[in-house]
Amino acid sequence: MKLLKPKFWDKKRLTFLSIILYPLTYILDLRNLVTIFIKPKKYSEIKTICVGNIYLGGTGKTPLTDCIAKIFRQKLKTVIIKKGYPAHVDEMRLLKKNNQVLFNKSREKSLQDAIAKKFELAIFDDGLQDKKLEYDLKIVCFSSLLLAGNEMRLPSGPLREKLNSLKKYDAVFINGTKINKKFLKKIRNINPNISIFIGEYVLSKYNKFKKNDYLTFSGIGNPNSFKNILKKYYIKNNLNLIFPDHYNYSDLDLKKIRNIAKSKRLKILTTEKDFYRIPVKFRKNINFIKIELKIKKFQKFKQFISKYL
Repeated sequence: MKLLKPKFWDKKRLTFLSIILYPLTYILDLRNLVTIFIKPKKYSEIKTICVGNIYLGGTGKTPLTDCIAKIFRQKLKTVIIKKGYPAHVDEMRLLKKNNQVLFNKSREKSLQDAIAKKFELAIFDDGLQDKKLEYDLKIVCFSSLLLAGNEMRLPSGPLREKLNSLKKYDAVFINGTKINKKFLKKIRNINPNISIFIGEYVLSKYNKFKKNDYLTFSGIGNPNSFKNILKKYYIKNNLNLIFPDHYNYSDLDLKKIRNIAKSKRLKILTTEKDFYRIPVKFRKNINFIKIELKIKKFQKFKQFISKYL
């Protein structure tokens, strides 16, 4: 059973629960202690970019991965590599719409497969914490809404690594319109040489959604981003239902959603990622929004990536 993300993870001050859980973070330290003896392997036959995060979920890795692939696939034979988590079928389907994708439980095996198939560029959707591989370029994604949460590591907070781990990465990409200058300064203090880029989500073909009132639902890492984008484009969100990230909707869930919407005379709207997790028999009369990632200072971003290729 999947659970919703704890709210105390995103409190800007320490809470009782985060303090109580703090000793468990040392379990992660023990695991990381083992991995320091693993020497990451560099494959010189192919260029590699890893788009990952240190905040668990909802940072926009997949849209950025897709965007980078779009930029370079005309120039280089490009493949996206994603680890084979069954729950991530939604992201796989989104990526496969426009890209060649390799999907395996072992990222290294996928990379070896990419080399055998003569790909020139491999973009990893997640994998910064995979100690087996050395990448040419490492990008860390953050959401401007969530930033680093309470800056504590799992399970005391949402971080997979300490914020100081930014010392070993090449770039930070922040998704969102409201950029916290104090957070930018903190990043710079940790790593003065790191490059920082900003992007925001925009809706395509959104006018058709302005005609109706909606029941919305989502099971994504950062549900507030969905809520905020609806507000930004004046789409009427009368009732919002939130499910855990990568949630697999049951027949009962979807019948309940349909019945609630019918009783309140609302249309149904969800995200594209969620739509791909809905069984085909329930997709009728469920609308979804399509988002695009718009990168600020796009040419500068493109030139930065090109340096590593």
